[in-house]
Amino acid sequence: MSVLELGLRVLLSFATMLLMTRIMGRKEVSQMTFFNFVSGIAIGSIGANLAVSNNLSIRNGVLALVGWGIITILMDLIDIKSKKARYVIEGEPIIVVKDGQIMEKTLRKVRLDVDALNAMLRQKNVYSLADVEYAIFETDGKLSVVKKQNKQTITKGDLNIESSTKQIYPLPTNVISDGKVNYQNLSKLNLNEEWLNQQLTSKGINSVSEVFMLK
Repeated sequence: MSVLELGLRVLLSFATMLLMTRIMGRKEVSQMTFFNFVSGIAIGSIGANLAVSNNLSIRNGVLALVGWGIITILMDLIDIKSKKARYVIEGEPIIVVKDGQIMEKTLRKVRLDVDALNAMLRQKNVYSLADVEYAIFETDGKLSVVKKQNKQTITKGDLNIESSTKQIYPLPTNVISDGKVNYQNLSKLNLNEEWLNQQLTSKGINSVSEVFMLK
């Protein structure tokens, strides 16, 4: 294989995988269910073979990547439409702790040992099983924990306390990024460039280009 062909293969492999990942959506990256795990390994393996293997032609490699991507998209659509199919493809959440007691049979079923369970509880800031109402082992391998009522964090709503200040902007929004004004975000906030210039002047800034980021 020549250096030119190797470079072409690497570029095609990268571009095809990036395109297919974008089309398949964020779920493929954010949720590692059984099917996503298999899909990720398969796409990575095909991409690696396309990049360096003489036994796989460029055409067949690209077709294999696209074909696997199409299968993944179809499976996601089936997963959305059918609850039964979702159960077969991804499994279902399983309760491993109930009312402070470990469900031993369930724990063995998911092949999770007590030490791993305790580690996952600690990641949720739970250090005693007695504090747990329910612990649910999700399909992506994460643990969801519902604490007992007397161990839950008190909120302002529990105490019927209303916030004395009204939050004008619920989320931080960039109005300047890398020295350039984001007019779209400025418009969403019902603000204008005159307001922005006043803010910059009050901070002793003479030009937008001097600002890396402003929220």
